[in-house]
Amino acid sequence: METPLLENRVFSKTDFRQTALPKGDYEECSFMNCNFNTSDLSGITFRKCRFDGCDFSLAKLRNTSLQDVNFVNCKLLGVQFSECRKFLMQLDFENCMLKLALFARLNLKNTRFKKCSLQEADFTDAELTGADFEQCDLLQATFMHTNLEKADFRSAFNYSINPETNRLKKALFSLPGVTGLLDRYDIEIE
Repeated sequence: METPLLENRVFSKTDFRQTALPKGDYEECSFMNCNFNTSDLSGITFRKCRFDGCDFSLAKLRNTSLQDVNFVNCKLLGVQFSECRKFLMQLDFENCMLKLALFARLNLKNTRFKKCSLQEADFTDAELTGADFEQCDLLQATFMHTNLEKADFRSAFNYSINPETNRLKKALFSLPGVTGLLDRYDIEIE
């Protein structure tokens, strides 16, 4: 059975909790103020799509393909991006709530997180070379065996990153945020 292709469609103010988003490939589609809260989006392909003002909290993304997808002003609480299809994954987030999101073991090279709340997000074993965390709140975010080379944390805040268990070569930090690299030493800085 062939998967339907939906191109250049605009979905606005649709509640996909009531009626599930049909399985298929969505290319260059826009989703405006839609509700995907707890929806099952497993197996769907989104290519060059934009989600603006959508709620994805606890949505299921098992084997979902996210290729060149932009999330703007979205709520993505507890979303397990690690369950997505990893091939050609490319994401961009702006002004999103990503609390408790799971990004473990993903290749997120050059991913942009702009003005996002990433509190308690998990980046264990993720590839974040060149990622940009512009004005992001990383309170209690987990970085363990994460490649953060050339990542930009200059305007990020509340992060705690252990330099001994993460790769930080050429990563960018600013004062006083750089103190988040010393948390594990339990030292006082004045």
